[in-house]
Amino acid sequence: MQIHSSIADLRSALKGRGRVVFVPTMGNLHAGHISLMTQARAHGDTVVASIFVNRLQFGPNEDFDKYPRTFQADCDKLAAAGVDVLFAPTEADLYPEPQEYVVEPPAIQNILDGEFRPGHFRGVATVVLKLFNIVQPQAAVFGKKDYQQLMVIRNMTRQLALPITIIGGETVRADDGLALSSRNGYLSTAERAEAPRLYRLLNDIRDAIRSGESDTVKLENKAVSELAAAGWKTDYVAVRQQSDLSTPNGVNTPLVVLAASRLGNTRLIDNLEV
Repeated sequence: MQIHSSIADLRSALKGRGRVVFVPTMGNLHAGHISLMTQARAHGDTVVASIFVNRLQFGPNEDFDKYPRTFQADCDKLAAAGVDVLFAPTEADLYPEPQEYVVEPPAIQNILDGEFRPGHFRGVATVVLKLFNIVQPQAAVFGKKDYQQLMVIRNMTRQLALPITIIGGETVRADDGLALSSRNGYLSTAERAEAPRLYRLLNDIRDAIRSGESDTVKLENKAVSELAAAGWKTDYVAVRQQSDLSTPNGVNTPLVVLAASRLGNTRLIDNLEV
């Protein structure tokens, strides 16, 4: 596996490499990330991964400084997964001057996760567009666990007419249902045992909707109450339309159940399509 930090070196290395499929990450890789690399392989000739902890998408009181950085272990996992090229820029490589030109997503950036993390999706969209311009892939793979992020990137790619196919990778879970996440490492032993409750409650909501329950607000409130009783501090549990994350309008359209809740100091997100 080739490793490059320079934009010029990366572009030179990718010349003549056929169809490029790109998987951007912030590192601290787990089996969920590796599943995206495996999926990428099926869609092209050259798999390019990136590792970059993007300061622009972190709020002032979030975990940018303590976000786990495990570069050598990540490299070993990517090489074992058959990744061809790793782009691992420093901040000076990616932002050699202040990033004053940014991507401003539409109203979707202000709901759900965006309501509780203002500016987050601006930072995500900006760095992803910049990485797309650097790597110039024909396809890119993003995990469905970050459901709203995937929608922001898909919409940006379509509206800006980028020649890139966006592929959504299914969420990978531990045996007890907890969605794999780099932030799971923050959980204490007791919190890790409690954490699968979030997935179970999302399943309960999905089962209730499939059984004919139409009062989604009641289902949301019940889940929030159950989480609170178990010591969670919930930002949202929401049933939304898959198409645009708007509230259900009574029409029989595909839905998704999304949640973000804090267990101790760790903020967990998850979702299930209905």
